[in-house]
Amino acid sequence: MARFDVTDAEWAFIEPHLPVAATGPLPRRVRDQFNGILWRFRTGSGWRDVPDRYGP
Repeated sequence: MARFDVTDAEWAFIEPHLPVAATGPLPRRVRDQFNGILWRFRTGSGWRDVPDRYGP
């Protein structure tokens, strides 16, 4: 977990509020993708500069 990634306690609060797809539960890596989105907006960089650890 990187310095500014969402903690387990924060994720437990956020996850129930995420929409569930009609086909089933959220993807396994949704937390990594969520952290990547937060990283992008926090730094103000472009989408192509988001670190690989957050997934595609």
